[in-house]
Amino acid sequence: MNDQRTVPADAARHAPASDGASGEEAAEIRRFRERLGLPALIDVHTHFMPERVLHKVWNYFDTNGPLTGGLEWPITYRKAEEERAAILREFGVRAFTSMLYPHKPGMATWLNTWAADFAGRTPDCLHTATFFPEPGVETYVREAVEKGARVFKAHVQVGGYDPAGELLDETWGLLADAAVPVVIHCGSGPAPGKHTGPGPIARVLARHPQLRLIVAHLGMPEYEDFLGLAERHEEMRLDTTMAFTDFTERFMPFPRRALPRIAALGDRVLLGSDFPNIPYPYVHQLHALERLDLGPEWLRAVCHDNAARLFRM
Repeated sequence: MNDQRTVPADAARHAPASDGASGEEAAEIRRFRERLGLPALIDVHTHFMPERVLHKVWNYFDTNGPLTGGLEWPITYRKAEEERAAILREFGVRAFTSMLYPHKPGMATWLNTWAADFAGRTPDCLHTATFFPEPGVETYVREAVEKGARVFKAHVQVGGYDPAGELLDETWGLLADAAVPVVIHCGSGPAPGKHTGPGPIARVLARHPQLRLIVAHLGMPEYEDFLGLAERHEEMRLDTTMAFTDFTERFMPFPRRALPRIAALGDRVLLGSDFPNIPYPYVHQLHALERLDLGPEWLRAVCHDNAARLFRM
């Protein structure tokens, strides 16, 4: 795979979307599942959001926004909503999420309304919701839980907020009591934010040890610090989004000395991909996990069984 830093910005911006639903890639993913004896995959980190919001996200990547770390980032699956969902199904993804997130106050309730509608018309999408530290946040989070939200998304880097701040304390407690998982981007990759890193999350978990946090991207680049938190908090999990791929290994490599630790946490690591906003084919994430050589049982658990148990599927 070519180093994405070398792709000219204009070429990346206007590159045609690859045919992600091609028979060849779907067949390759099917062979991966057959090697493991898996009927399907469960991906806890995929992005579906209102089209105009998603297009703004794509534009951010196209124009190398500051939080991309200056990396050239062509979007591989730049497709319409229904086509993207069909691609995941063709790849054998049994369940996926609609990770969406506000970057300012006043957005979350609107995004949650959209996500509830999307889940209603997309049965294989886990009903996803989100929140922002603002007055009334616990009210609309409670309403989302009561309406059936099965997973929440929080993005500390984009939101620019302290997850351990006072405004979110009641919300974390509510989600801990409801046992609803939260996928949270809180690591400092691909670019650090004011409140990213393990420190704020450690403070959250100290107050809410039963909170089912799923740290996105294995917490890159603070991989070992977040592994340490997971080793101390039995309800904390990590997702594999973009970790171990050629793209990520070039600028935020996972330390090989930590592989035994991630192997030992094999029941709390979940498959995530960042689909459709990835600069390589979906199958590459699967191959990147497979080449770690942590064994078929670990890989089966990561790609399906852990999420199936967590979401009672």
